[in-house]
Amino acid sequence: MSETVVLELSDTLLQHAHAIASRSQRRVEEVLVEWLELVGEELPVEALPDDQVLALRDMQMSEGQQQELSDLLARQREQTLDPTGQARLDTLMGVYRRGMVRKAHALKVAVERGLQPPLTQTYGA
Repeated sequence: MSETVVLELSDTLLQHAHAIASRSQRRVEEVLVEWLELVGEELPVEALPDDQVLALRDMQMSEGQQQELSDLLARQREQTLDPTGQARLDTLMGVYRRGMVRKAHALKVAVERGLQPPLTQTYGA
C-alpha cells in the first residue's frame, strides 16, 4: 500500500534531487522516493547488537560493486557515460556514501560500548 505525503524540503536537498533526476532522466519524485526507501530500510546503529555493530564497522562494498563503480567512474572521466550509466553511478555513489557514514557511526558506537579502543589508542595518534 502506498500513501501520498506532502513534505517541505530544503532548497539544498531539492537542488541535489533535481540534479540527479536530470542526469538520470527520471522525475525528481522518483529520486526522493528512492532515497527515502534506502534510509528507511536501515535500523539505527545504536539499536544493533554488538556483533552486528562490529560487522557494520568492518563492512565493505562487494567486489562486484567496487568494480562496477570503478568502471563507471572511468567512463565518466572519459565522458562516455550514457544516462543509464549515470543513474547507476549515482546509485552506487549513494550506496558508497551511506556505507561510509554507517561504518563511521558503527565505529563510534563500538568505541562507546567498549568493543574496541578509540583509534587514538589503537594507532597512537
